[in-house]
Amino acid sequence: EEEEEEEQEQEHDLLEDSDEKEHKILLDTVCKTVRWLSAKLGPTVTSRYVARNLLRLLTTCYVGPDKHQFMVSAVEEGGLETVGNVYEKRPVVGDQTAGPVLDCLMYIAHLYGEPVLTYQYMPYIGYLVSPPSSCRLNTRKEAGLLAAVVLTQKIIVYLSDTTLMDMLMKISQDLLLPLLELLTSPRMGFPSGVQTRSALCLKTLSLMALICLRIGREMVQQHMADTLHRFFQVFSLLHCLQAQMETATRREVGDSILLDLCTLDGSNITCELSVLEELQAVFNPEMAYASYIPFYCLIGDTAMRKVIPNHELVWRLTISYQERVSPETAEPPAVHRGDLLTSSVVFSHAPGNGHSPFPAPSSSFNGDPIPESGTFGSVLVGNRIQVARDVDPGVGSGGAIMSRADSWGRQNSAHSQTCPASTSWAVGHAPEDSALKQELPRSGRSLSGNWLAYWQYEIGLNQQDPHFYFHQIRLQSFLGHSGTAKCLAPLTGEDFFLSGSKDKTVRLWPLYNQGDGTQDIEPRLTYAEHRKSVFYVGQLEALQEVVSCDGTVHLWDQFTGKQIRTYEAFDSKNPITAVTTMPAPHYSVGFGSADSVLRFIDPRKPGLQHEFRLAYNNISAGLIRYLTVSPNGRTIAAGFSSGFIVLLDARTGLILRGWPAHEGDILQMKAADGNLVISSSTDHTLTVWKELEQKPLHQYKSTSDPIHAFDLYGPEIVAGSVANKIGVYSMMDVSASPVSTTKLSSENFRGTLTSLAVLPTKRLLLLGSENGAIRLLA
Repeated sequence: EEEEEEEQEQEHDLLEDSDEKEHKILLDTVCKTVRWLSAKLGPTVTSRYVARNLLRLLTTCYVGPDKHQFMVSAVEEGGLETVGNVYEKRPVVGDQTAGPVLDCLMYIAHLYGEPVLTYQYMPYIGYLVSPPSSCRLNTRKEAGLLAAVVLTQKIIVYLSDTTLMDMLMKISQDLLLPLLELLTSPRMGFPSGVQTRSALCLKTLSLMALICLRIGREMVQQHMADTLHRFFQVFSLLHCLQAQMETATRREVGDSILLDLCTLDGSNITCELSVLEELQAVFNPEMAYASYIPFYCLIGDTAMRKVIPNHELVWRLTISYQERVSPETAEPPAVHRGDLLTSSVVFSHAPGNGHSPFPAPSSSFNGDPIPESGTFGSVLVGNRIQVARDVDPGVGSGGAIMSRADSWGRQNSAHSQTCPASTSWAVGHAPEDSALKQELPRSGRSLSGNWLAYWQYEIGLNQQDPHFYFHQIRLQSFLGHSGTAKCLAPLTGEDFFLSGSKDKTVRLWPLYNQGDGTQDIEPRLTYAEHRKSVFYVGQLEALQEVVSCDGTVHLWDQFTGKQIRTYEAFDSKNPITAVTTMPAPHYSVGFGSADSVLRFIDPRKPGLQHEFRLAYNNISAGLIRYLTVSPNGRTIAAGFSSGFIVLLDARTGLILRGWPAHEGDILQMKAADGNLVISSSTDHTLTVWKELEQKPLHQYKSTSDPIHAFDLYGPEIVAGSVANKIGVYSMMDVSASPVSTTKLSSENFRGTLTSLAVLPTKRLLLLGSENGAIRLLA
């Protein structure tokens, strides 16, 4: 029986190990997928969809009281060593869950640069710490507060010195002060109680300490005074309210007991007894000790007296905790704090009593000056700049002075990884996540110039906004064609696009953001097997192959550029004049010729698949100028040189309808969801047709030039003319005039517009010109 039990235990352990390994593999795969998507989708789509959802997910990682419990390793060591270390990021259970989310968020910042931190993450943090609409916090809100503090700690480490100083006032006003208002409010209880408020308090202290360490002593006095004052004020508030609790008027409302109390400034407030007890449990002498000592080490006694008006009260609380925990180092009753500050050693160091927990406000630690400028690379001493020295942290005469400063600064606060060694109290060997400052690696895709301006605009838009906005911001130039760019075709993922030109080549271009908007991009691949001008290029999505035509249809591999097959016209007198590819999961390619015959081929099989004659009522309508397939692949529309349009069933070849749509030659056609066909013609009209209805749904008239190139963006049509005008028409609007019209400036687009394509996911526009240049504009 014992052997069976042992076997069962071993099997159980193996199953647990297996489940843990599977979880790690799954988590690793998800993180890699998110990173891959972030690089593939580009800055705007990543910020609008990936980063926003990661930020929401970060809050979810801290929902529930179990997520707010301190990790065992963080609290197993007791005593003053752990309590007085404010910069030690005492992790909670939720931090483990949030780790991969934070890593993905930081990867996006590494990829696209510091603006992601300052323009997207920081405003979201401001939203998380904003006052709740009701008088009570909910579990989601308290989780959001923890997420806000943890994310801000990550961000502060990666901000450059210049950016940190520029944003310091905003961080204080929009983040720290609202956070402290919620944290120290006697009116508002936390749903998960004392544990959550304690965890948030310690993380907030750690964040404040990090900022203070980054900016240095003098900057702390200038820029962090209000924040420190606001935090330490809660001890006076509690002292004041506690004295009134026994005599205050009490009344029961439901399950709550309310007390009418008077605050320090004389105003009357009504508090719940449970909330006051919660505050007292959090902001106790231990918390006073944990918060006062490190800041006292950092900015000294004189500055503490200026910044914290109630420093005497906090000091007494600190002493009381120290006496309770370590009575052998208690302060002699006859000695007052003011007297102690005249000595370089705070308490007498009797043999066997251990080191004093209170460092003196000395101007130097182990012979090194306390940094005045944090991680900013230099130390101010009087009116000169002192270069930091490498000093062995264990050598020096200030052993008693450094006893507590060591446990706070040296053991857990790493030096800035971008600077030479800082002073001894802030350096040491520590985990990477305890570094005060890290350089944000600058990738080739960091946002700057026009890309930055466009990205800032885009992330401010509502995700549900259905409109296409054209601001004429030039983002990229694609130079390589020596002849007119006649056709453009973005690939499915919108990370590459194809262009066909009069120079008999088809080129594959990358669409990843590079530079500041002025950079010229080289083609990734060039297909040069055509013998005539290329008038069509498209992607056969089901096979991941490219179809291009110059009178002969070419199929080639989009990854290698190698030709797979070619299809020539069956009669040299009737060349191929129009081509289309069927949407996935179909594999067919359709092409029309001058004899009004529509033929289908399947690249996987030899020979023809289908052949349909498109003469309507036995009357030829001329050359087939354009072919378009409905998004579901069921119908095909053919536009003729006479202005006639024929609609047929792609499965049976039966002609469903034919009608004289225009008075001139058809220039371009597109099919859209809802059985719609949009066509433009030399008669200066752009018309929207319902497949089986006689009258057009909409007809737009261009007064000066015909619309020879257009593309669809949802319910809107983005059209271009040879006059270099871009018009946006809405199919939802009965008006015959465009929603907006923009004349392309010569600075952003040179030459005559010949081709146009919309990138619907990224909300960008590709424009080709007669000189072969292609521009990406927003």
